[in-house]
Amino acid sequence: MSRGTDYVRDADRTLEETYEEPMALSEYVDRIFENPKVASHASKYLLEAIEAAGTRTVVEEGEEAQRYRFFDDPHNDGEHAILGNTEVLNEFVDDLRSIAAGRGKDEKIIWFEGPTATGKSELKRCLVNGLREYSKTPEGRRYTVEWNIQTASADERGLSYGVDPTAGDDEHWYESPVQAHPLSVFPEPVREELLAELNAEIDDHVPITVDSRLDPFSREAYDYLEEQYRQQGTESLFSAITDVNHVRVKNYVVDVGQGVGVLHSEDDGPPKERLVGSWMHGMLQELDSRGRKNPQAFSYDGVLSQGNGVLTIVEDAAQHADLLQKLLNVPDEQSVKLDKGIGMDVDSQLLIISNPDLEAQLNQHSDRNGMDPLKALKRRLDKHQFGYLTNLSLETELIRRELTNETEVWTAESYDELESKIRKPLTVTVKDADGELRDRELAPHAVEAAALYAVVTRLAEEDLPSGLDLVDKALIFDQGYLQEGDTRREKDEFEFDDDALNGVHGIPVTYTRDVLAELLQTERDRHHAELPVGDVVMPRDVLNAMADGLGEAPVFSTGEQSEFEARVVPVKNYVYDRQEGDVVEAIMHEKRVDEATVAEYVEHVYAWEIGETLTNERGEEVEPDPLKMKIFEVEHLGRFDETDYDGDRPAEIVREFRREKVITALNRYAWEHRDEDFSADDVDLTAIPVIKSVLESHDWDDVRRTFEDFDPRQWDDPPSGTETERVKAATIETLIDEYGYSEASAELTSRHVMSQVSYRWD
Repeated sequence: MSRGTDYVRDADRTLEETYEEPMALSEYVDRIFENPKVASHASKYLLEAIEAAGTRTVVEEGEEAQRYRFFDDPHNDGEHAILGNTEVLNEFVDDLRSIAAGRGKDEKIIWFEGPTATGKSELKRCLVNGLREYSKTPEGRRYTVEWNIQTASADERGLSYGVDPTAGDDEHWYESPVQAHPLSVFPEPVREELLAELNAEIDDHVPITVDSRLDPFSREAYDYLEEQYRQQGTESLFSAITDVNHVRVKNYVVDVGQGVGVLHSEDDGPPKERLVGSWMHGMLQELDSRGRKNPQAFSYDGVLSQGNGVLTIVEDAAQHADLLQKLLNVPDEQSVKLDKGIGMDVDSQLLIISNPDLEAQLNQHSDRNGMDPLKALKRRLDKHQFGYLTNLSLETELIRRELTNETEVWTAESYDELESKIRKPLTVTVKDADGELRDRELAPHAVEAAALYAVVTRLAEEDLPSGLDLVDKALIFDQGYLQEGDTRREKDEFEFDDDALNGVHGIPVTYTRDVLAELLQTERDRHHAELPVGDVVMPRDVLNAMADGLGEAPVFSTGEQSEFEARVVPVKNYVYDRQEGDVVEAIMHEKRVDEATVAEYVEHVYAWEIGETLTNERGEEVEPDPLKMKIFEVEHLGRFDETDYDGDRPAEIVREFRREKVITALNRYAWEHRDEDFSADDVDLTAIPVIKSVLESHDWDDVRRTFEDFDPRQWDDPPSGTETERVKAATIETLIDEYGYSEASAELTSRHVMSQVSYRWD
């Protein structure tokens, strides 16, 4: 079988799983008693779609939170994931819960506001993607009705959108153009009784409500059928009208135009046309309507018509400010007018999206106090404000998305795993001036540098605790803690102002993207006899270009330019420290303390503290070895010297260190992972800060002690046969193999670090 046939078969299977055969109205009622969710009203359905995707734990602004995976755009491989703004999205879901339950917010229009490039457009796409895919699942099926009146009387006109059908019977079926809820076919008293019984059987604090009457198009069919059967003297009138030959319930896939209405910024026309649709005058003349406007001749292509049943979105709402006034009564009355005397009930969750300029329009009459003509509208709008990202990891992820086709949402079991993603290099293929394709590398820490600088420009300085700078604040917001040597301080230990203006202004990702794109397109004025160093963009290149370009960018005021330029220095220092750390660790890679030695030390300290013996390799009970602990603390930790011991007996300063730095961390880990079988052997040694430091951190004193003849001043071109030559070769190899550098970026980074170290080596 050919590959083409395989793909066609897969497409067949997908559609078979998505669509069902139309069913009778009575079958649909049986279905909703089996699965009540398929009958949910609009706001409840949207809520259920979001909740169905589940949650995951994230850290934003230093606080742990549960994030709905729906906003990660999981069905679309994360292409339109909304990065960050989890608290705002959670508040939106809370509002949906209140609206769906009719608890006081059902008259509200949800409003998302925020500056450019904060994820508002992604929200729209994410909602559409998520609803589309949810509606394809058995629990998320969405249903409407379709009509066929041709079978009532072949002599009378048929129901159509202005066209007399002449084809086969299937061609006589016309779906409700506004996704009418199947239960709206029932008379109101019967529908209320049905819903009361349904809600009594479900364990849900949000009851299902269906208050809508049939839409005008469907009402035309219903009235026609009712008249025909009434004239025939039919006794079971409703049964005759809703016979499966006349009314069928069918499922549909929620999408833009069918269950989701989107009004774009460029859409124009009179307010009613944009909201509901327009009369098709040619059709009015064609249909014999006896002097009245026949709803069959209405287009039903307005945003509320498209969004009836699920969601209505007004994009770039400042362009449709006149329309917002018309929307005022929709949440309350749940209806709109097609024309005088022709109304249409609407069940749709209203949501508008705007930049901050809409608020300026709404406040233009605020000085009139009680005479503000926009006061009622402002009262109905429930604002949720998107801000710029203030998490380093999220901003790094966003920048990589902007530059590449990477869409997978970052998740990690630990911050170490996340940190490895943050520091990663990025290679992009570009076409040079000669039309040749070339690979350009953003060196390790380059994207991180851009992201950190952007985040730092978005953070408020006013609530900085003493001794911290904005880089520290950024790290706390991303990690939830600050690591200072072997001391870890949790976010709760710092007093940050919850009302501080974090993420309100700063460098947008679009500016960062454009700067990086230009850097990638330009070869650097650097040369090396063997390596393509001109194709490497270093972190300092990124930071210099971002700071230098502020004055030419029209999006920044003079005050912002000055403020942002001043904030680049601590970022440069931090990024250099990261590069220096890579180089030092690469130099000392083969000299690191092995984990078995560290584990032995921890085991001895633990036994020493609780007064227990250890079992040696021969199975003998032995006391903790004070000499082993001393050697480890002096030689590997470098914390103490002979004066801190009396022979092998530790002084109080050593005892205090063991208890506070090792045992306390060990006990914390044991408590967090407590069970009956816990022992010191079960400990993840990297969870103990001081031990993590031993395993992973070295300094130049370690280098000096280990390589006595090493001279950083010779690094650029080390003499043959020298220790410096051997150290450099091993270091470059380790930077490539263990830290993700290319040979060119490893050469440039190590040269940069050694140029700084040379000044203080002696």
